[in-house]
Amino acid sequence: MAHQVVKERVRGAICVTAHPEGCRRNVEAQRDAIRATPVEGPKNVLIIGSSTGYGLSTRIAATWGFGAKTFGVFFERAPEGRRTATAGYYNTAALNRLAAEDGLYAGGINGDAFSDDVKRQTVAEIRKNIGQLDLVVYSLASPRRNDPRTGETFQSALKPIGDPYTGKTFDLTSGAVNEITIEPADEDEVAGTTSVMGGEDWQWWIERLLEEDLLAEGTRTLAYSYIGPELTWPIYRHGTIGVAKKDLEQTARLLSETLHAKLGGGAWVSVNKAAVTQASAAIPVVPLYMSLLFQVMKDQGTHEGCIEQMRRLAFDHLAEGKSIAVDGEGLIRLDDLELQDDVQQEVARRWDEVSTENLGELADIASFRRDFSALFGFAVDGVDYDQPVETEVRL
Repeated sequence: MAHQVVKERVRGAICVTAHPEGCRRNVEAQRDAIRATPVEGPKNVLIIGSSTGYGLSTRIAATWGFGAKTFGVFFERAPEGRRTATAGYYNTAALNRLAAEDGLYAGGINGDAFSDDVKRQTVAEIRKNIGQLDLVVYSLASPRRNDPRTGETFQSALKPIGDPYTGKTFDLTSGAVNEITIEPADEDEVAGTTSVMGGEDWQWWIERLLEEDLLAEGTRTLAYSYIGPELTWPIYRHGTIGVAKKDLEQTARLLSETLHAKLGGGAWVSVNKAAVTQASAAIPVVPLYMSLLFQVMKDQGTHEGCIEQMRRLAFDHLAEGKSIAVDGEGLIRLDDLELQDDVQQEVARRWDEVSTENLGELADIASFRRDFSALFGFAVDGVDYDQPVETEVRL
């Protein structure tokens, strides 16, 4: 047992501590946002990358929105002595306990989803405890990937392609708005980012589950992406991440053909709204854009976080009696409210004007910081951060 006072310690764009009680309350709040209006939908769900951000919210939506059996694959650090676990570990522990209290099955494996070993373990556990799946969600967000077939390690790079990019960004700690110049990626960095964030591993998961006869008739699979506005395209859509996401979209088309032919199912990429996640907070330029965006959307009453987005995905696209709606390129567009012309015109106006001096007036910096802290269980209402808390939590 390790009762201790846990304080937030931020280094760059990552918090190196996590608060188990704050994480529990976050999961509880998302559960409460979903379970008030349950509907019929998929009943056996695998979420690959299930412990934070959109993956966690997807699992919560499936568990309490559909009453589904869920199995999560995640890669998180357990607590050790006075060292806290990662936030995703505490999130998963909380979800497991809350699901058990409600009589719902929630299984999982803590390990590297890219590895063959974790795929084998997942197959065995699903066959034993769930049976055939009717929904598989791929929501991995990792900076690196070890390829089990070659032994090579690939690293992602958040860079433009072709020319350097200079744009505005802000320092999370000081709040200063500065210009940042990012040098273009080389060929190896583009290839590495595609290997980490593209569709190859998603394809391997689906092929493995098909081989093992663990996909039911009509099985659907989804992966998540982000496109964003032209304002962020040099670093995002037209950068290394964008190349990787285009590979993800191509993989969806190939998987959809296979699943349709074999099971009458399909595969889709869901393009989600910008949200504060551990991955997005580390992308240059994007946090400043999000802070401006959130203020504009809150003024209009259209702002959504991860759980609101995943509630929309679950209830409007995946629920019984609903059909998956896509755009002309076959993509699910949950970013529709973000990309409305009036929203983007106002964000662009503020982007041109924003500086250190007027940042607090034009952008919702306070909410961005609060959302960032909440990712790790801090700045959560009702938690006394001066009181000791048990950090040795078991999954």
